[in-house]
Amino acid sequence: MDYTLNQLRIFLKVVELGSITKAAEELYLTQPAVSIQLKNLQDQFEIPLTEVIGRKLYVTQFGHEVAESAQKIIEEVHQMKHKTLSYKGYVTGELRITIASTAKYVMPYLITDFLKLHPGIDLIMDVTNKTKVVKSLERNEVDFSMVSVLPENLNIDRIQLMQNKLYLFSSGNDEKQIEGPDDLKDLPLIYREKGSATRAAMEEYIASHNITVSKKMELTSNEAVKQAVMAGLGYSIMPLIGIRNEMGAKSLRLIPMQDLPVVTHWNLIWLKDKKMSPAAAAYLEYLKINRDRLIKEKFSWYEAYIH
Repeated sequence: MDYTLNQLRIFLKVVELGSITKAAEELYLTQPAVSIQLKNLQDQFEIPLTEVIGRKLYVTQFGHEVAESAQKIIEEVHQMKHKTLSYKGYVTGELRITIASTAKYVMPYLITDFLKLHPGIDLIMDVTNKTKVVKSLERNEVDFSMVSVLPENLNIDRIQLMQNKLYLFSSGNDEKQIEGPDDLKDLPLIYREKGSATRAAMEEYIASHNITVSKKMELTSNEAVKQAVMAGLGYSIMPLIGIRNEMGAKSLRLIPMQDLPVVTHWNLIWLKDKKMSPAAAAYLEYLKINRDRLIKEKFSWYEAYIH
């Protein structure tokens, strides 16, 4: 047989997502490129790996067995890579982190230089909402989580990182005069989904000012909320960190409001009794030493922003 690691990785993604189109999107490949690699892999076997019924792709039983073997092969290749680098004196292994969706604007800048220093470390980072982030930590599925609201039911350690500032925003074309919190009751408001820390902060602000919301929408990502606000669908209290470009382009309007911004802090958290892997221990030490420098270098505009 003459299959390649690339073919195996593509096949595993097709099996995971059940779709060539979705696999192509996630792998940043064209659909024909994925189809060709899948066909080249299939040519190595006399038994079908997949079948199409009613325009829907299904993985055969044999295909699932091949996928299990493919996963083991990929894992062995990773192990060989780690062993090679380990012999050369590098820290190796996987670093697993879950982050709340707003933290995707922060975390990459706090880890990029570390990964360049340690090429033997593979990063696995999941971006989701606060509830799922905390659940993954509770199940000990990750080394670290990054959140702006600390979980109350877990025994954790943490490093406080930087402020998370939330302001009221409208479309850049909006010229409506908004004097204070009472005006929000007559506006269409756009929320994140339940379980999101951004939603919790927005709900707390509205409740603290006894505002009865007459019209609201719910969207499941910060990017979706941002796009909806820019399109003029409504108003939202959103994190400043992710909208620097839109403010510069005047596609979003920051509305000064009493008791805003809501300010929390992003924290890197981990289970208190967690036995750190070499990769996790190395990153924790790196962050303790370099946190202040990284925040000053990467986020000086943000830390100094006052409105």
